[in-house]
Amino acid sequence: MLSDHQDSEHFSYERDWQEIEDMLYKAENKLNNWVMIYHQANSVDNRKRMKDAARNKKALEGVIKTLRWVLGDKNVDHPLE
Repeated sequence: MLSDHQDSEHFSYERDWQEIEDMLYKAENKLNNWVMIYHQANSVDNRKRMKDAARNKKALEGVIKTLRWVLGDKNVDHPLE
C-alpha cells in the first residue's frame, strides 16, 4: 500500500506559484495576528489565550518555513531539520 503522497490519484499537482505565494502571505498575516493576540492576552493575564496564541503561532511558523522552502528561499533550511 502506498502512502498518500505516492498515490498520484489523490493529488492534482495543479497549484501555481501565485497560489503558493498567496498562501504564504496569508500565513504570515495570520502569524502576526496571533502575535498580537498573545500580547493582548498577556496584558490581561489570560493564560489560556496566551497558550492558544503561542501554539498557533508556532504551527504557522512551520507552515511559513515549508512554503518558503517550496518557493526556493535560499535562506530556509529543509523544513524537517
